[in-house]
Amino acid sequence: MPRSKPSTEEPTSPAAKGAKKSPPTRPLGAHQSIAGGTFRAVDRAIETGCDCLQIFTRNVSRWDTKPIDPVEAEAFRSAVRASGIAPVVAHNSYLINPASADEALRNKSIAGLVIELERAELLGIPWVVAHPGAAGSSDRDEAVVRAAEGFRDALAKTPALTAGLLIETTAGQGSCLGKTFEEIAAMLAIIDRRSTLRKRIGVCLDTCHVFAAGYPLAPAAKLDETLNAFDDTIGLDRLVVIHANDSKRECGSCVDRHEAIGKGKIGREAFGLLMRHPRLAHVPMILETPKEGEDGKPDPANDRANLALLRRLQKG
Repeated sequence: MPRSKPSTEEPTSPAAKGAKKSPPTRPLGAHQSIAGGTFRAVDRAIETGCDCLQIFTRNVSRWDTKPIDPVEAEAFRSAVRASGIAPVVAHNSYLINPASADEALRNKSIAGLVIELERAELLGIPWVVAHPGAAGSSDRDEAVVRAAEGFRDALAKTPALTAGLLIETTAGQGSCLGKTFEEIAAMLAIIDRRSTLRKRIGVCLDTCHVFAAGYPLAPAAKLDETLNAFDDTIGLDRLVVIHANDSKRECGSCVDRHEAIGKGKIGREAFGLLMRHPRLAHVPMILETPKEGEDGKPDPANDRANLALLRRLQKG
């Protein structure tokens, strides 16, 4: 991801100018680009009507990354404070695979998680959303243990930090772990054995992913079954963030393809139920829906439209 050298001047962004908003009951937001500097993501969040925000803190398609300039870090923290946007979460690099049976890749992945946590801490971001990785050709149960121990080791290597990890549910495409609530619960159980780490590990539920993995989100009785299954295996108290994404593919397809809210196989009914469900009332929801317009370029109108629809659905 291209990044400009941060300015040493005070940001002249809407966030820096400071109309701080009151926190809503249900924060809604979207993933935003950090092109031009991390604090520019706050500008984009404000422009699209976000209450909360997710960012990458680095180029997620490369292992190497430059340290965050302290001036840029302060500009980001200042912009977030001025905006009232909360929570802000980060998403980790797609290259990281703590479940790998390849020792070199696994060690590199754990080191990568440490870097992600350190960057989040510098930016004042409390959580890093992390995929549990893929088993490849190795035994899946053994890969679940490797993933959990990788997360545990990254947290243990950063005892002075407050930033933690959110294990993301996955569609189960290929050999990706996290398709079932049981797999994530098994990872949490291993990490929880070190009681000091429990407060730094949680879960991010992705609506597209769980639907593609075979968990229905509508009608109401089916959504309750899914939430009860989550609560019984993982615990709703561990759910910190929801990724709100419709799905291009049907329930149980195990295909991870995000769609705009209401335009995919999940549909408006399910998102209305999710928005109004009392057990999810205070869980922030963050879009990762397609941003491109007809010309193939990012169009802020898409985030605005998706957020507006979720807010309408919340009202019933």
